[in-house]
Amino acid sequence: MIKLENISKTYKIGTFGGKDLHAVRNVSFDVADGQVVSLIGESGSGKSTIGKMILGLIPITDGLITADDLDISTLKGNTLKDYHEKVQGVFQDPFSSYNPIYKADRVFETIKDEFYPDMSEKEWAKKVNDCLEAVGLNPEIVLNKFPHQLSGGQLQRLLIARALILDIEFLVADEIISMLDASTRVDVLNLLADLKSRGLSILFITHDLSLGYYISDNSVILYQGRITEMGSTEKIYKDPLHPYTKMLMASVPRLDKKWEEVDIELKGKSAELDHGCVYYERCPLAYDKCQQEPPMVEIDDNHHVACWKVQQQMKA
Repeated sequence: MIKLENISKTYKIGTFGGKDLHAVRNVSFDVADGQVVSLIGESGSGKSTIGKMILGLIPITDGLITADDLDISTLKGNTLKDYHEKVQGVFQDPFSSYNPIYKADRVFETIKDEFYPDMSEKEWAKKVNDCLEAVGLNPEIVLNKFPHQLSGGQLQRLLIARALILDIEFLVADEIISMLDASTRVDVLNLLADLKSRGLSILFITHDLSLGYYISDNSVILYQGRITEMGSTEKIYKDPLHPYTKMLMASVPRLDKKWEEVDIELKGKSAELDHGCVYYERCPLAYDKCQQEPPMVEIDDNHHVACWKVQQQMKA
Protein backbone atom coordinates (compact mmCIF):
# COMPACT_ATOMS: atom_id res chain seq x y z
CA MET A 1 0.00 0.00 0.00
CA ILE A 2 1.11 3.54 -0.81
CA LYS A 3 -0.07 6.01 1.82
CA LEU A 4 0.17 9.82 1.72
CA GLU A 5 -0.17 11.68 5.01
CA ASN A 6 -0.51 15.49 4.93
CA ILE A 7 2.05 15.89 2.17
CA SER A 8 2.90 19.36 0.86
CA LYS A 9 5.21 20.68 -1.83
CA THR A 10 6.39 24.30 -1.90
CA TYR A 11 8.61 25.83 -4.57
CA LYS A 12 10.67 28.98 -4.16
CA ILE A 13 9.95 31.40 -7.00
CA GLY A 14 10.54 35.03 -7.88
CA THR A 15 13.68 37.09 -7.55
CA PHE A 16 16.17 35.28 -5.28
CA GLY A 17 13.44 32.79 -4.34
CA GLY A 18 11.59 35.34 -2.27
CA LYS A 19 8.12 33.91 -2.86
CA ASP A 20 6.54 30.55 -2.14
CA LEU A 21 4.45 28.60 -4.63
CA HIS A 22 2.32 26.02 -2.84
CA ALA A 23 1.89 23.29 -5.45
CA VAL A 24 0.44 20.71 -3.02
CA ARG A 25 -1.05 21.33 0.43
CA ASN A 26 -1.83 18.78 3.14
CA VAL A 27 -2.89 15.95 0.84
CA SER A 28 -3.79 12.62 2.40
CA PHE A 29 -5.05 9.46 0.70
CA ASP A 30 -3.91 5.90 0.06
CA VAL A 31 -3.84 3.36 -2.74
CA ALA A 32 -4.45 -0.17 -1.51
CA ASP A 33 -2.96 -3.29 -3.06
CA GLY A 34 -4.67 -4.16 -6.35
CA GLN A 35 -6.61 -0.88 -6.39
CA VAL A 36 -6.87 1.87 -9.01
CA VAL A 37 -7.24 5.42 -7.68
CA SER A 38 -7.86 8.31 -10.06
CA LEU A 39 -6.29 11.66 -9.19
CA ILE A 40 -8.43 14.19 -11.03
CA GLY A 41 -8.13 17.94 -11.51
CA GLU A 42 -7.50 20.67 -14.02
CA SER A 43 -4.03 21.68 -15.20
CA GLY A 44 -1.91 23.16 -12.42
CA SER A 45 -3.78 21.40 -9.63
CA GLY A 46 -0.69 19.50 -8.43
CA LYS A 47 -1.49 16.04 -9.81
CA SER A 48 1.86 15.40 -11.50
CA THR A 49 3.73 16.86 -8.52
CA ILE A 50 2.12 14.24 -6.28
CA GLY A 51 3.06 11.50 -8.74
CA LYS A 52 6.68 12.66 -8.83
CA MET A 53 6.87 12.75 -5.02
CA ILE A 54 5.56 9.17 -4.84
CA LEU A 55 8.22 8.12 -7.34
CA GLY A 56 10.93 9.90 -5.34
CA LEU A 57 11.76 12.19 -8.27
CA ILE A 58 11.29 15.35 -6.21
CA PRO A 59 11.53 15.79 -2.43
CA ILE A 60 8.53 16.29 -0.14
CA THR A 61 8.39 19.64 1.66
CA ASP A 62 6.18 18.38 4.50
CA GLY A 63 4.30 15.22 5.34
CA LEU A 64 4.97 11.54 4.86
CA ILE A 65 4.69 9.02 2.03
CA THR A 66 5.04 5.39 2.96
CA ALA A 67 5.18 2.20 0.91
CA ASP A 68 4.12 -0.71 3.12
CA ASP A 69 5.02 1.44 6.17
CA LEU A 70 8.46 2.34 4.76
CA ASP A 71 9.16 6.08 4.67
CA ILE A 72 10.27 6.70 1.08
CA SER A 73 12.03 9.98 1.96
CA THR A 74 14.66 7.95 3.80
CA LEU A 75 15.52 5.80 0.77
CA LYS A 76 18.94 6.23 -0.78
CA GLY A 77 21.34 4.18 -2.89
CA ASN A 78 20.41 0.51 -3.05
CA THR A 79 17.25 0.92 -0.95
CA LEU A 80 15.95 3.51 -3.42
CA LYS A 81 16.87 1.18 -6.28
CA ASP A 82 14.92 -1.62 -4.57
CA TYR A 83 11.94 0.74 -4.25
CA HIS A 84 12.04 1.54 -7.96
CA GLU A 85 11.94 -2.16 -8.74
CA LYS A 86 8.47 -2.14 -7.21
CA VAL A 87 7.23 1.38 -8.02
CA GLN A 88 7.46 2.87 -11.50
CA GLY A 89 5.89 5.68 -13.52
CA VAL A 90 4.72 6.18 -17.09
CA PHE A 91 4.22 9.76 -18.27
CA GLN A 92 2.16 11.78 -20.70
CA ASP A 93 4.37 12.19 -23.75
CA PRO A 94 5.71 8.81 -24.96
CA PHE A 95 7.79 10.46 -27.72
CA SER A 96 9.99 12.40 -25.27
CA SER A 97 10.83 9.24 -23.32
CA TYR A 98 12.97 7.77 -26.11
CA ASN A 99 16.31 8.72 -27.57
CA PRO A 100 15.58 9.07 -31.32
CA ILE A 101 19.01 7.73 -32.32
CA TYR A 102 18.43 4.34 -30.65
CA LYS A 103 16.01 1.57 -31.52
CA ALA A 104 13.19 0.65 -29.15
CA ASP A 105 15.05 -2.28 -27.61
CA ARG A 106 17.47 0.21 -26.02
CA VAL A 107 15.00 0.95 -23.19
CA PHE A 108 15.15 -2.70 -22.16
CA GLU A 109 18.93 -3.03 -22.50
CA THR A 110 19.51 -0.25 -19.97
CA ILE A 111 17.22 -2.00 -17.48
CA LYS A 112 19.10 -5.27 -17.89
CA ASP A 113 22.45 -3.54 -17.31
CA GLU A 114 21.17 -1.90 -14.12
CA PHE A 115 18.84 -4.47 -12.56
CA TYR A 116 19.57 -7.85 -14.17
CA PRO A 117 23.30 -7.89 -15.06
CA ASP A 118 23.70 -11.60 -14.30
CA MET A 119 20.70 -12.84 -16.31
CA SER A 120 21.56 -14.78 -19.44
CA GLU A 121 20.68 -13.30 -22.83
CA LYS A 122 18.27 -16.16 -23.49
CA GLU A 123 16.42 -15.63 -20.22
CA TRP A 124 16.35 -11.88 -20.77
CA ALA A 125 14.99 -12.21 -24.30
CA LYS A 126 12.15 -14.40 -23.00
CA LYS A 127 11.39 -11.93 -20.22
CA VAL A 128 11.24 -9.01 -22.67
CA ASN A 129 9.07 -10.95 -25.11
CA ASP A 130 6.65 -11.98 -22.36
CA CYS A 131 6.27 -8.37 -21.18
CA LEU A 132 5.70 -7.08 -24.72
CA GLU A 133 3.11 -9.74 -25.44
CA ALA A 134 1.40 -8.89 -22.13
CA VAL A 135 0.77 -5.36 -23.43
CA GLY A 136 -0.32 -6.55 -26.86
CA LEU A 137 2.87 -5.91 -28.82
CA ASN A 138 4.72 -8.20 -31.23
CA PRO A 139 8.42 -8.23 -30.20
CA GLU A 140 9.56 -8.98 -33.75
CA ILE A 141 7.80 -5.89 -35.04
CA VAL A 142 8.61 -3.24 -32.42
CA LEU A 143 12.06 -4.01 -31.00
CA ASN A 144 14.05 -3.35 -34.16
CA LYS A 145 12.38 -0.06 -35.00
CA PHE A 146 13.29 3.51 -34.15
CA PRO A 147 10.79 5.54 -32.08
CA HIS A 148 9.65 7.59 -35.07
CA GLN A 149 8.65 4.37 -36.84
CA LEU A 150 6.17 3.47 -34.11
CA SER A 151 2.80 5.01 -33.24
CA GLY A 152 2.09 6.86 -30.00
CA GLY A 153 0.07 3.90 -28.75
CA GLN A 154 2.89 1.47 -29.45
CA LEU A 155 5.42 3.73 -27.70
CA GLN A 156 3.15 4.07 -24.67
CA ARG A 157 2.69 0.30 -24.48
CA LEU A 158 6.47 -0.10 -24.68
CA LEU A 159 6.83 2.19 -21.66
CA ILE A 160 4.29 0.14 -19.73
CA ALA A 161 6.14 -3.05 -20.71
CA ARG A 162 9.37 -1.43 -19.50
CA ALA A 163 7.75 -0.86 -16.12
CA LEU A 164 6.31 -4.37 -15.97
CA ILE A 165 9.65 -6.00 -16.69
CA LEU A 166 10.72 -5.00 -13.18
CA ASP A 167 7.82 -7.00 -11.69
CA ILE A 168 6.40 -3.82 -10.23
CA GLU A 169 3.59 -3.64 -7.68
CA PHE A 170 2.61 0.01 -8.12
CA LEU A 171 2.31 2.15 -11.26
CA VAL A 172 1.98 5.94 -11.46
CA ALA A 173 0.17 6.50 -14.77
CA ASP A 174 0.42 10.25 -15.37
CA GLU A 175 -1.87 11.38 -18.22
CA ILE A 176 -0.62 8.41 -20.21
CA ILE A 177 -3.42 8.44 -22.78
CA SER A 178 -4.06 12.17 -23.24
CA MET A 179 -1.94 12.29 -26.42
CA LEU A 180 -3.41 9.15 -27.97
CA ASP A 181 -6.29 8.79 -30.41
CA ALA A 182 -9.67 7.52 -29.18
CA SER A 183 -9.31 3.89 -30.29
CA THR A 184 -5.83 3.60 -28.79
CA ARG A 185 -7.04 5.15 -25.54
CA VAL A 186 -9.53 2.33 -25.08
CA ASP A 187 -6.82 -0.25 -25.72
CA VAL A 188 -4.51 1.27 -23.09
CA LEU A 189 -7.36 1.60 -20.57
CA ASN A 190 -8.28 -2.04 -21.08
CA LEU A 191 -4.61 -2.94 -20.62
CA LEU A 192 -4.55 -1.08 -17.28
CA ALA A 193 -7.75 -2.85 -16.23
CA ASP A 194 -6.13 -6.18 -17.08
CA LEU A 195 -3.02 -5.30 -15.08
CA LYS A 196 -5.23 -4.35 -12.14
CA SER A 197 -6.92 -7.76 -12.33
CA ARG A 198 -3.46 -9.31 -11.93
CA GLY A 199 -2.91 -7.40 -8.67
CA LEU A 200 -1.13 -4.21 -9.84
CA SER A 201 -1.96 -1.02 -7.91
CA ILE A 202 -2.31 2.11 -10.06
CA LEU A 203 -2.48 5.83 -9.41
CA PHE A 204 -4.24 7.07 -12.55
CA ILE A 205 -3.57 10.79 -12.97
CA THR A 206 -5.97 12.50 -15.37
CA HIS A 207 -7.99 15.62 -16.08
CA ASP A 208 -10.56 13.59 -17.99
CA LEU A 209 -13.50 12.62 -15.78
CA SER A 210 -14.84 9.94 -18.12
CA LEU A 211 -11.52 8.11 -18.12
CA GLY A 212 -11.37 8.21 -14.33
CA TYR A 213 -14.85 6.71 -14.09
CA TYR A 214 -13.96 3.94 -16.54
CA ILE A 215 -10.88 2.70 -14.74
CA SER A 216 -10.89 3.53 -11.02
CA ASP A 217 -12.20 2.16 -7.73
CA ASN A 218 -11.72 5.42 -5.83
CA SER A 219 -11.25 9.00 -6.97
CA VAL A 220 -9.50 12.02 -5.49
CA ILE A 221 -10.58 15.47 -6.74
CA LEU A 222 -7.78 18.01 -6.52
CA TYR A 223 -7.96 21.79 -6.86
CA GLN A 224 -4.96 24.11 -6.46
CA GLY A 225 -3.05 21.47 -4.56
CA ARG A 226 -5.81 20.58 -2.10
CA ILE A 227 -8.31 17.75 -2.02
CA THR A 228 -11.90 18.96 -2.30
CA GLU A 229 -13.62 15.57 -2.48
CA MET A 230 -12.60 11.91 -2.45
CA GLY A 231 -13.93 8.42 -2.03
CA SER A 232 -15.77 5.80 -4.05
CA THR A 233 -15.69 6.67 -7.75
CA GLU A 234 -19.27 5.49 -8.14
CA LYS A 235 -20.51 7.75 -5.35
CA ILE A 236 -18.57 10.82 -6.47
CA TYR A 237 -19.76 10.52 -10.06
CA LYS A 238 -23.38 9.70 -9.18
CA ASP A 239 -23.67 12.20 -6.33
CA PRO A 240 -20.96 14.92 -6.50
CA LEU A 241 -21.09 17.13 -3.41
CA HIS A 242 -18.39 19.79 -3.64
CA PRO A 243 -19.21 22.78 -5.91
CA TYR A 244 -15.93 22.23 -7.78
CA THR A 245 -16.74 18.57 -8.46
CA LYS A 246 -20.21 19.58 -9.67
CA MET A 247 -18.64 22.15 -11.98
CA LEU A 248 -16.28 19.52 -13.41
CA MET A 249 -19.17 17.11 -13.98
CA ALA A 250 -21.29 19.81 -15.64
CA SER A 251 -18.40 20.67 -17.97
CA VAL A 252 -18.43 17.23 -19.59
CA PRO A 253 -20.42 17.32 -22.88
CA ARG A 254 -23.65 15.33 -22.67
CA LEU A 255 -25.45 13.44 -25.43
CA ASP A 256 -28.87 13.92 -23.83
CA LYS A 257 -28.80 17.73 -23.61
CA LYS A 258 -27.31 20.70 -25.37
CA TRP A 259 -24.02 21.88 -23.94
CA GLU A 260 -25.27 25.45 -23.59
CA GLU A 261 -28.02 24.23 -21.23
CA VAL A 262 -25.47 23.33 -18.59
CA ASP A 263 -25.41 26.08 -15.98
CA ILE A 264 -21.91 26.87 -14.72
CA GLU A 265 -21.73 30.11 -12.80
CA LEU A 266 -18.43 31.10 -11.22
CA LYS A 267 -18.16 33.83 -8.61
CA GLY A 268 -14.80 35.10 -9.82
CA LYS A 269 -11.35 34.18 -10.99
CA SER A 270 -9.17 31.57 -9.40
CA ALA A 271 -6.81 32.83 -6.74
CA GLU A 272 -4.41 31.12 -4.37
CA LEU A 273 -5.28 31.76 -0.73
CA ASP A 274 -3.13 31.19 2.33
CA HIS A 275 -6.25 30.43 4.35
CA GLY A 276 -9.85 29.43 3.86
CA CYS A 277 -11.45 27.17 1.28
CA VAL A 278 -9.23 26.82 -1.77
CA TYR A 279 -12.28 27.28 -4.02
CA TYR A 280 -13.58 30.38 -2.22
CA GLU A 281 -12.83 32.94 -4.94
CA ARG A 282 -14.69 30.96 -7.61
CA CYS A 283 -17.48 29.28 -5.68
CA PRO A 284 -21.00 30.67 -6.27
CA LEU A 285 -22.09 29.22 -2.90
CA ALA A 286 -19.31 30.76 -0.79
CA TYR A 287 -20.23 32.59 2.42
CA ASP A 288 -18.31 34.10 5.34
CA LYS A 289 -17.36 30.82 7.01
CA CYS A 290 -15.65 29.70 3.80
CA GLN A 291 -12.80 32.06 4.65
CA GLN A 292 -11.81 29.35 7.13
CA GLU A 293 -10.31 26.17 5.73
CA PRO A 294 -12.94 23.38 5.85
CA PRO A 295 -11.98 19.98 7.27
CA MET A 296 -12.32 16.80 5.24
CA VAL A 297 -15.48 15.11 6.56
CA GLU A 298 -16.93 11.70 5.74
CA ILE A 299 -20.47 12.40 4.53
CA ASP A 300 -21.21 8.80 3.57
CA ASP A 301 -19.31 5.54 3.73
CA ASN A 302 -16.14 6.10 1.63
CA HIS A 303 -17.27 9.55 0.49
CA HIS A 304 -15.44 12.58 1.93
CA VAL A 305 -15.79 16.27 1.14
CA ALA A 306 -14.13 19.49 2.33
CA CYS A 307 -16.95 22.03 2.10
CA TRP A 308 -18.65 24.05 4.84
CA LYS A 309 -21.85 24.44 2.80
CA VAL A 310 -22.24 20.71 2.20
CA GLN A 311 -21.60 19.97 5.86
CA GLN A 312 -24.18 22.58 6.84
CA GLN A 313 -26.76 21.08 4.48
CA MET A 314 -26.14 17.58 5.85
CA LYS A 315 -26.82 18.76 9.39
CA ALA A 316 -30.05 20.52 8.40
